[in-house]
Amino acid sequence: MKEVTIVQHRLLHYRVELFQCIKVLLEKENIKLNLVHGQASDFEAKRKDEATLSWAIKIKNTFKRIGGVDLIWQSLPKVVDECDLLILMQENRIISNYFKVIKRNALGKKVGYWGHGKNLQSTKPNGLKELWKKKWLTSVDWWFAYTGSTVDYLINQDFSKNNITCLNNAIDVNAFKLELTSIAIEQVEEVRDELDIPYDANVGIFCGSLYAEKRLDLMLNAIDLVKSKINNFYVIVIGDGPDAIFLHDAALTRPWLTLVGVKKGMEKALYYRLATIMLNPGLVGLHILDSFCAGVPMITTSDALHSPEYDYLDNGTNGLVTEGTSLAYSDAIISLLSNDTNLKKMKNAAFLDSEKYTVEAMAKNFTEGIVAALEVEKT
Repeated sequence: MKEVTIVQHRLLHYRVELFQCIKVLLEKENIKLNLVHGQASDFEAKRKDEATLSWAIKIKNTFKRIGGVDLIWQSLPKVVDECDLLILMQENRIISNYFKVIKRNALGKKVGYWGHGKNLQSTKPNGLKELWKKKWLTSVDWWFAYTGSTVDYLINQDFSKNNITCLNNAIDVNAFKLELTSIAIEQVEEVRDELDIPYDANVGIFCGSLYAEKRLDLMLNAIDLVKSKINNFYVIVIGDGPDAIFLHDAALTRPWLTLVGVKKGMEKALYYRLATIMLNPGLVGLHILDSFCAGVPMITTSDALHSPEYDYLDNGTNGLVTEGTSLAYSDAIISLLSNDTNLKKMKNAAFLDSEKYTVEAMAKNFTEGIVAALEVEKT
């Protein structure tokens, strides 16, 4: 039986279902999966986003904080050296990874990267960190790319497209789907009454952390413009963060703008059931999957520092992408809300894509990539 080992610096709760699925699928291929992970740093522990798996191998990470970054050294177990394929996260800060890549290449053993290819939020794309990341791109045998844009980038960097698996990164959204479908119309109307939102109003929803990269100033200016043209437009903001005070101050003079704080589970689903569109002028990430599950088209801007999941937004089909100005953003909102036919088509397309980007599909892609990587000869 062949063995593949995936190493994570810590086990995130939203990855548990993925690894469970991969393990089952690989067993059907007569391949054993080893999952090795360390623990969060003191800084990361505040997020409380770790999980455990009974069959995973837990190790101890050693951290050294330099310049606001936690450099990581992982003392890895024997399965890392003995497995047929080792898959490492592509992160500059995991120092021990470089030694493993060098050692496995020297021994003629296969190694792969799982990652973005580059830091999409970097303010210095040509800086030393990104040059270092680029230097190691082609040092592995196989790439497990987050999305199609990562694939394109790798090919552009002369990595063979035959040795790349596009994962279409996703999380388990089944619970959110169940919550959405279990909510009665009476519950939705109760929330509508609590927020003093008319029955026939169009509702824009923002859901996420409130910080600079989300372009909240652009969103506020845009919705002011929308409100001047469409009076029955209301906005609900779900989330918290360093820029929350900015929106709280704005809401004092805008009774149609409501901040409800961080919401999860059924509470979060209730607000999505109220929504007509999803406002997200800044960084788009995995929360686009919530947009799809609820059948609520997302509207964003083309020049924001997006995460790879931005690839899933098909402009004009399941959402909209505008230029990065308040006027362009408001015009897109007004145009969509003024065309019931287009809005309905976009809602349907968004919901259909909730079946395309799933953790089950990602696990299938991952498994097929592992099988292919094991079969190909090492170059």
